[in-house]
Amino acid sequence: MNKQKERGVPAFATEAEEAQWWYKNRNVHGKQLLAAVRAGEAKILTKDELRRRIAASKKTPAPVVALRIPAADLALARKQAEQKGLPYQTYIKSLLHETLAAREKQRAG
Repeated sequence: MNKQKERGVPAFATEAEEAQWWYKNRNVHGKQLLAAVRAGEAKILTKDELRRRIAASKKTPAPVVALRIPAADLALARKQAEQKGLPYQTYIKSLLHETLAAREKQRAG
């Protein structure tokens, strides 16, 4: 799905604010879903695939690690995460994973 940025969901201060945003944008998201289905980008999950995903989500959580990150880097990560519609910690984890995987690939290749 190429238009992930357009499909981002912002962070909300309250549940009421979130409900209002979803109501206001209900037609936009419906049209995007329909377009994704028509373009073959949407996938209907089988019961087995859905069960596999649910089981994977229930695995033991990853270890907790505390890092000191410069304020400017944290602010930039939060800004970029918000633009992508992601929680900033998830975004930082994905950046770390991508960088480590790329370096391992370079080392092996």
